[in-house]
Amino acid sequence: MKKTLAKLADGRELIYFDTDHNAAREAPDLRPLDAGRSRPELRLDEATGDWITIASHRQDRTYHPPAGECPLCPSRDGRLSEVPAADYEVAVFENRFPSLSGPVGRCEVVCFAPEHDASFADLTPAAARLVLDAWTDRTAELSALPGVEQVYCFENRGVEIGVTLSHPHGQIYAFPFVTPRTAKMTAAAAAHRAATGRNLFEDLLAGARAATERVVTAGEHWTAFVPYAARWPYEVHLYPHRRVPDLTCLTEAERAEFPGIYLDLLRRFDGLFPVAGQPRARTPYISAWHQAPRTGGHELALHLELFTVRRTADKLKFLAGTESGTEAFINDVAPETAARRLREALA
Repeated sequence: MKKTLAKLADGRELIYFDTDHNAAREAPDLRPLDAGRSRPELRLDEATGDWITIASHRQDRTYHPPAGECPLCPSRDGRLSEVPAADYEVAVFENRFPSLSGPVGRCEVVCFAPEHDASFADLTPAAARLVLDAWTDRTAELSALPGVEQVYCFENRGVEIGVTLSHPHGQIYAFPFVTPRTAKMTAAAAAHRAATGRNLFEDLLAGARAATERVVTAGEHWTAFVPYAARWPYEVHLYPHRRVPDLTCLTEAERAEFPGIYLDLLRRFDGLFPVAGQPRARTPYISAWHQAPRTGGHELALHLELFTVRRTADKLKFLAGTESGTEAFINDVAPETAARRLREALA
């Protein structure tokens, strides 16, 4: 992997990741950009203990631009974008409209491919591996920044999720606090260790592999399964068989197998709700890496959670009164049924 560092016109960092060690990414950013004025603020919700980010400048962020004005496409034919080079494999840059910045963390955008109409599921295994290498690099770099407690790599896909840019991309948040879901998981892991002497996540993986009706796909180093108490209609957790805290600790064998397993999983999601005349429909989803935080996270195991808000071909799972109001989820699809449908999705 070749890593090329650059700067955008307003001083933000840009990083190119290439499989070709001869790739040249020297194009300067010629846009007349002013230095960003983002001033995110963290406020503590004293009723719950959760940190809330106030980022009012994000009201002005780019919203559903036409394809010819996409800021994530390469800069070509006189049109300047967030990526100055005329081509790239994977590009990572500081978000122009960040939820977190300066002393309160950092937000980065990860462009998975230069093609505007592509999707992660369309990537080759080599291209998916390069994205994994970029995630790993950024996890290492961002974890080392002062004040960062947790690095969160994720992808939102589909307007149903709330995506405002259709170009294939994800994001990375470097949080200055441990997020609520991670705090719940680390507390549950500590309680499980105290009660059983074992690691919670190792037991969850072992239980899923033993209860084969919830396994979707598996390899030598990874298993994808629907959790016993899934929140979402179609939700899959992908675990390496060896417990590690974060992406930086994966072995080469684990990294080599991941692209095939993950691409297979994404294509199964796309096969859930076929559309006449389309070889593969694009199911909206959120894909999220859960990594151990800097403080108190030694029991948390690296894993990826993938889920969709679509519950049928023409119905979405909305977080209404119970979910939004009380955080008490109600799932319309039995986890065992979801796993079976995903196993059959590529048949």
